[in-house]
Amino acid sequence: MAGKLKLSMMIGDYEIVRALKDGTVKPKGIELLVADYPGTRHIHDKVASGEACDINEFNGGAYVVQKHNGRDDFTALPVFLHRRFRHGFIYINRSKGIERPTDLVGRRVACRTLGAAANYWMRGHLEEDYRVPHRAIAWVIESEDDASRQAPPDLKIERLPRGKKVEAMLLAGEADAMIAPNVTRMIGEADARVARLFPNYREIEADYYRRTGIFPIMHVTTVPSKIVARHPWVVESLVLAFEEAKQLAYQRLANPRNVPLAWFRTYWEDERALLGPDPWEYGLSELNKRNYDTLVGWVHEQVLTGARPRLEDLFPREAFELELPLPHIREIDYKF
Repeated sequence: MAGKLKLSMMIGDYEIVRALKDGTVKPKGIELLVADYPGTRHIHDKVASGEACDINEFNGGAYVVQKHNGRDDFTALPVFLHRRFRHGFIYINRSKGIERPTDLVGRRVACRTLGAAANYWMRGHLEEDYRVPHRAIAWVIESEDDASRQAPPDLKIERLPRGKKVEAMLLAGEADAMIAPNVTRMIGEADARVARLFPNYREIEADYYRRTGIFPIMHVTTVPSKIVARHPWVVESLVLAFEEAKQLAYQRLANPRNVPLAWFRTYWEDERALLGPDPWEYGLSELNKRNYDTLVGWVHEQVLTGARPRLEDLFPREAFELELPLPHIREIDYKF
């Protein structure tokens, strides 16, 4: 009898993958070799350079750019390990007189790199809903990436001198605003010089979801194309294993005893009332296709030339044939 297929894996330390990482869930026919997680920025760099593992979490926007440029050594699973609403991650210098989104037109907006998945979404929100064209802003970047190196010539990009940081620029007023994938230290420390463009971002994000049904996808999960070609069953095995691990996380987290927050269960119920029972839905449902295709569209509009990438070219055929959710683990035990 042949042994299991050994695949190495490098993904974030999320609750929704805990059961997969600790071996509670085992993908059928696969032995997972779990590598240490070096952090989001480093893992994306490793994947982009071809130095990561077999199974990797990867920036969903950078994946579109790489596939558009002809990279064929990897393909994506419809396992979206990271999602986040993004209206709350646009920061402004308070001294710049920025009171509404249109005040950003003609301004200098900083970001560490042009091609973070979060940045595509934020530029898209500003353009689609607030009449702030991304080409009407000068983008001040800390580091080059695939997106900035091939961006159209009419996109205004300024590369900072080596060693200079975008956070320091925002504080000094050398940049009018900044977009970032994470909550910046300046907000965490309540620095009076910095504020969010949308102070009521939670209400705006909830309204965005009600209007669109989109909880923005940030990351995909990649596997080697040669593995899928040789063992097409791997797609279903891995996606179902990720799904089972996620559902076990839901079961654990539904119990307020397990989370050290006083009103966590209230937050949980409020979110489920708005986002439904499975906000981190995997697979290529019509909603997930529309969600990820929105990101694909913004990547194409903002940095690519030529034909718009198609979902059929970004995911393997087997991914479109999967049936989710898994009914045998869908019911959550609420006996606390």
